Amino acid sequence: MAYLPRHSQLARRFAFLRGAAAGGFNSHISCALPSSRSLLTDSFDRHHTYLRISLTERCNLRCQYCMPEEGVPLSDAPLSTEETLQLARVFAGLGVRKVRLTGGEPLLNKDISQIVGELKRMSGIDSVSLTTNGVTLSRHLPALLSAGLDNVNISLDSLVPAKFSFISRRPVGTLSKVLRGIDDTVVSGLKSIKLNVVVMKGFNDDEICDFVDFVRDRPISVRLLEFMPFSGNAWESPKFLPFDLQKRVIEERFGPLTRLIDCSSSTSMNYSLPGHTGTVGFISSMSRNFCGGCNRLRLTHDGMLKVCLFGKDEVSLRDILRDSNLPEEKRTEMLHAVIAGAVKKKKFSHGGVESIKEQMKRPMILIGG
Repeated sequence: MAYLPRHSQLARRFAFLRGAAAGGFNSHISCALPSSRSLLTDSFDRHHTYLRISLTERCNLRCQYCMPEEGVPLSDAPLSTEETLQLARVFAGLGVRKVRLTGGEPLLNKDISQIVGELKRMSGIDSVSLTTNGVTLSRHLPALLSAGLDNVNISLDSLVPAKFSFISRRPVGTLSKVLRGIDDTVVSGLKSIKLNVVVMKGFNDDEICDFVDFVRDRPISVRLLEFMPFSGNAWESPKFLPFDLQKRVIEERFGPLTRLIDCSSSTSMNYSLPGHTGTVGFISSMSRNFCGGCNRLRLTHDGMLKVCLFGKDEVSLRDILRDSNLPEEKRTEMLHAVIAGAVKKKKFSHGGVESIKEQMKRPMILIGG
């Protein structure tokens, strides 16, 4: 069945909002690395231009692969909105060009639209993106578009209401809100819409082809993620399905996939399919890592800098920011030094451990997806 917008008035409204925010936007984000080294270049000559900022540790879902059933204790002294923006300015000054807002569920942060707008006006920042579970996306989308949001990733692990309810530990009707949010983004004029699916053998691997069908008439990239181990998410080998087997399932149904040209720092191997508006990508963190082109840094909601998603190492930027004894110039110098030191110590892959299954890390919700 061909995809139809929910209603044309909504599409026209989103087009107006995008036009109002379009002044000064860059239409293309270059994948090219700068020729000179900088404080954000590590010992493997990887230049880090992408910062993921967690805006909250709270979430309105309780997804089983993200956090333990009993929840997680929240940080005592999280970053304020102004502190978050202050640190973003520091990173922008060092060469960060792309920012992604994560959580928890970032739409639970009451200042989300303000933060997007401030980042879009920040010198050096070319692109501002959002990763969300989509539950309240429809309600927030007009304000986000007005603020200048460029791209959105939506996490969704089942198209079956009962299974979605099971994995998210939320009422069955919650899925309909997510699907409405997805369709609203399609008519919104956003530059890029991606659907992130964590594939778990025995749970949703039978829906792989359903997700591919979902983007047949939607301009969405559905990205299939290998199930990754984090503290409290009950990871185990029988639930793991490597990307090559995921790809085989799709090709048995739809025929050979055509590989697309990806940026050297892309986390996803992307493919097109005959007769499909959307594309499919594979994020193979476990079976075939993409660490060689990594350009990402993470700022947690409690102000810790993580240079690797799978590494234990963290350094506090919040403590420097809040040290009232530091003159402003000295504070900036210390932030630069600490950030540069952390980047220089970044391991080549997976935090320097041989097996990420054995590496105990924060629950995903306390890192920022």
